[in-house]
Amino acid sequence: MIFHIVTIFPEFFAGPFQYGVVGKAIEAGLLTVRIHNLRDWTFDRHKTVDDRPFGGGEGMVMKPEPLFLAVESILPERDREKQAVVLMSASGRLFEQAQARCLSQLSEVVLICGRYEGVDERVATLLCDAELSIGDYVLSGGELAAAVVVDSVARLLPGVLGNEASTVQESFSAGILDCPHWTRPAEFRGVKVPEVLLNGHHEQIRKWRHAAALEKTARMRPDLLPGEPSAK
Repeated sequence: MIFHIVTIFPEFFAGPFQYGVVGKAIEAGLLTVRIHNLRDWTFDRHKTVDDRPFGGGEGMVMKPEPLFLAVESILPERDREKQAVVLMSASGRLFEQAQARCLSQLSEVVLICGRYEGVDERVATLLCDAELSIGDYVLSGGELAAAVVVDSVARLLPGVLGNEASTVQESFSAGILDCPHWTRPAEFRGVKVPEVLLNGHHEQIRKWRHAAALEKTARMRPDLLPGEPSAK
């Protein structure tokens, strides 16, 4: 799979993709990440990528021309069944595990890193297949969000994780949070590991973990449970 990241700060990604799961995936040839400097698609001596917003207001807005040229150069013959263009934006749809799984089925994904006050709306409506946000807060730019998307998708690619079953059992994969986990020592500072996890009875452990996952979800993220007003 190939990720293309369009940014005005290509140096930002010198570190995030060298470590952990993403670094291993790249080293193993299972993932390719290509960083593109948006200013390469500008033609004035200042390499301008932004301009004042129509109607007035604070801040600057990223211009459509360089972004369209960049994407059309990266994906000259775009196949919308296998390729996608995604705008990372605070006003986008909330990025969830379901979107990560959908992206992991594609061959190429272009991630556009927004900056300044925003991006010309024609980029979202005419150029992009999706507009995504990693949370209900505002970042200085889309670079951090793009790194999050790459990491979450990379770990779903076949062969990236040593135990692929872990992507099925973890938080959000079943629509609820993962169950709590413990490791050695069996007792630490007066707190003991639940006895059921020590008895070796796999069916009892499975049932306990499911109940514990539901309890933690109800406590930490009740919106994920059926029947809740904000549940999907």
